[in-house]
Amino acid sequence: MSQEKKAGFPLWGKIIIGLVTGCVIGLTMPAMGAKLQPVGTAFIKAIKMIVMPLVFSAVTLGIYQMGANLKQLGKLGGIAFLWFYLATGFSIALGLVLSIIFQPGAGVDLSLAAGAKLPGNLATSIDWTKFFLDIIPDNIIAAMAAQKLIPTLFFAICFGLCLGSIGEKAKPVVNLLDGILQAMFKLTRGIISLAPFAVAGIMSWVFATQGSKVLFALLKLVSLMYLGLFIIAGVFMVILKLLGENPIAVVKKVAEPLLLAFSTSSSEVTLPVHMEILERSGIPNRVVSFVLPLGYSFNLDGAALAQSLYVCFLVQACGLPMDLPSILTILVTTLVANKGTANVPSASLVVVAMIMSSLGIPLEAIGVLIAIDWFTNAGRTTINVFGNTVAALLLQRVGGKDLEDAVDIALAAKENQA
Repeated sequence: MSQEKKAGFPLWGKIIIGLVTGCVIGLTMPAMGAKLQPVGTAFIKAIKMIVMPLVFSAVTLGIYQMGANLKQLGKLGGIAFLWFYLATGFSIALGLVLSIIFQPGAGVDLSLAAGAKLPGNLATSIDWTKFFLDIIPDNIIAAMAAQKLIPTLFFAICFGLCLGSIGEKAKPVVNLLDGILQAMFKLTRGIISLAPFAVAGIMSWVFATQGSKVLFALLKLVSLMYLGLFIIAGVFMVILKLLGENPIAVVKKVAEPLLLAFSTSSSEVTLPVHMEILERSGIPNRVVSFVLPLGYSFNLDGAALAQSLYVCFLVQACGLPMDLPSILTILVTTLVANKGTANVPSASLVVVAMIMSSLGIPLEAIGVLIAIDWFTNAGRTTINVFGNTVAALLLQRVGGKDLEDAVDIALAAKENQA
């Protein structure tokens, strides 16, 4: 923070300049812009390098601190998942309503997809038995090396609970994890300071290689997507107001992770800096380290909106009726599948492929969406990050104070015993 003050220009402002610069380079000098992809790739790889140790140490410490009151831990988790499903359900329903009103797929020529090919790593269904079994890692080191967030979260929760149950013997491990967490935060700040250059490289490559034709071809769908995202953002701001927060002030506080999410289309990239900002703003570590990593896997509001809009678009483009069975199929399948595809490549397209199969739509039609997925991904990732901010503030308001008091009482009791 002090460095930004000395420079006289905030990091988020530099990120905007990098974003605009990248767009200009990509559109006016595509040959040069196409060669700048490694700049953005290096940045994202550097962030991913620290995500696993940061998540593991943060979640383990958060669960350890909350271990003084297991009932409160259960309450916090229950409230978190209730919010995740309500927010996701609203996003899906909003996509259905907008599609029925504006008919984004009407008149679209699906011959555009004739030459398109599905990504090689795109799954068309999910083995739910395998999904639940995969939550339990048979090798936590391998799971972390493979960037598997959900198994890492599961092990961290179990490890944190066990640390909380062994008393003083846990202190050396707790101190080590706290040191790792603080080092990760410092490393994060160093990497994030290079974000303007990375954003310029990413944006120049995207515009140089994909151009603007994709946007114009499906302008109605993309515009509808962002209308829905603005509506969701408005609802979130109303909720913040009801929680006693100043919505504009909250947005300003988390402007950096929001801009990173929009420019990189990656929630993973924003996680370390997002956690640090929320803790710095006064939300207890035990709340942030619990709800944020969990939210990045299960609270995908922007993705849910995109998935429902994508499917409705294809249903309309194929000339199929948006009848009640189709609407219920889209609503229920998206609500369930959205929570099970966090670690699946091209997750939104996986969910769309699953629903298309259940509706009898040829999977080849999904090719028309591949070209615009990046443009919608930027916005929906931003809403995912904003939704997790709201979740953290909600959890702080509902359960944070009780958890803080419980931990303080437990620590005081230990000091008295010593």
